[in-house]
Amino acid sequence: MTQLLDILDQISSFVWGPFFLIPLLLGVGLYLTFRLGGLQFTKLLPALKLGIIKRNDPGSEGDISQFQALTTALAATIGTGNIVGVATALAIGGPGALFWMWVTGLVGMASKYAEAYLGVRFRGTDAAGEKSGGPQYYLSRGIKGPVGKILAFAFAIFAVIACFGIGNMTQGNAIASNVESSWNIPIWVTGLILTVCVMLVLVGGIKSIGRVTAGLVPVMVIFYVLGAIYILLANLDALPGALAQVFTDAFTGTSAAGGFAGSAIIIVIQYGVARGMFSNESGLGSAAIAAAAAQTSHPVRQGLVSMTQTFIDTIIVVSFTGLVIVTTGTWSHTDPNTGEQLDASLMTGEAFSNGLPGQWGHWVVTIGLVLFAFSTMLSWSYYGERNIERLFGRRLVMPFRVFFSLIVFVGATAELEVVWLFSDIFNGLMALPNLIGLAILSGLIARETKHYLKHDPKLEADADQIEAFMAGRPGWDEWKSGDVIGSSHNYGVGKNAPPS
Repeated sequence: MTQLLDILDQISSFVWGPFFLIPLLLGVGLYLTFRLGGLQFTKLLPALKLGIIKRNDPGSEGDISQFQALTTALAATIGTGNIVGVATALAIGGPGALFWMWVTGLVGMASKYAEAYLGVRFRGTDAAGEKSGGPQYYLSRGIKGPVGKILAFAFAIFAVIACFGIGNMTQGNAIASNVESSWNIPIWVTGLILTVCVMLVLVGGIKSIGRVTAGLVPVMVIFYVLGAIYILLANLDALPGALAQVFTDAFTGTSAAGGFAGSAIIIVIQYGVARGMFSNESGLGSAAIAAAAAQTSHPVRQGLVSMTQTFIDTIIVVSFTGLVIVTTGTWSHTDPNTGEQLDASLMTGEAFSNGLPGQWGHWVVTIGLVLFAFSTMLSWSYYGERNIERLFGRRLVMPFRVFFSLIVFVGATAELEVVWLFSDIFNGLMALPNLIGLAILSGLIARETKHYLKHDPKLEADADQIEAFMAGRPGWDEWKSGDVIGSSHNYGVGKNAPPS
């Protein structure tokens, strides 16, 4: 077991290291930012208005509203990465890692837009009349020949494996261990309750998941952020110094590890980028699966709505977690029992406990983690389901939902060191075929985005106006019918599928 852990740790370090995924993530994100004209900055406010205030695209095809698609993707990303992942980055990379998490989030918004656009653009309709899309489809449908098919197949395999790790067992384990620590509830009891709750939601499919996440995500984000705001206001005098430390340490490499010695700048960047991507999943391709189910009148519109998910996750939630840890000084605290640096899994809880009166800090973190992790399991089950459907057809979707729910109990009650490492590896491997595909399809994305935004810069056009400037555009009529030229009908979906 020790040898296996060492091997997996080395593989994980390479996948998430400075010579593999990190330059690819940043490179593709920067490339898309350039090709799309920095739309994550110029179109952020209209996108937030469309997704959060307007919420719906009346009369359009899809299974769930734009807002529900957004909250489903948010539910997947706002999880343990926002609590434990941020603390891990700061524990190893120091406060400067937060800066690189911001950078990852900002350039990642372009990647998130691109993959969501493609998810909707190349979606089809499955045998049950539900929309199905994501990298497992758009890589093969958008990239002709064997390259696209290989990339799509690789993504589907990696996604199915990853959904049981990062989207299931690790989340259940985090909930059960924290609930036991906080309220002395036996792990098996929490595991059983979680299993039942997950199964009750999953049997209803994406519509059930969308309804739950639409109600749960806003509440859990507001609850968590309000607690963080209180702490920052209580430590307002320390906030300017904390921000200065974040920016200066990002380029000097000061780290909590090694007795506060100056660590290599590459470590700060590595953990900032890795944990930033772990948190917001930009470039991973997962959010495109949720986006494909959205009721939207044009792929650009849902792409922009989905882009706001990275902004909310990283620029808002991750920032509050990181600044609370830095302003309270918890990132450099030591464990009173061992004299060593405080474990990252305890760091956020300690920061909130020190910053809020009484037991409030402990409760905020525990309740926040329970809600975050539970909603993550719901969304990742849908990601896994859509890839099972891609690989084996609709007939295995319901058995998958039941099996996924039962594995929740295993994750909650078992030791998961190996699972955590597997999760990191396959989470990263999911991004590889997707990022390659985004780079190859960037021309299509940029061209169609430019055309749409030229006619509807404020995202206020109605269905008739969109039809007027899209009429005759290549692939437009096929997209409206649920079909894609030369691809969807080959999978037995599209025009001949049952109505949704």
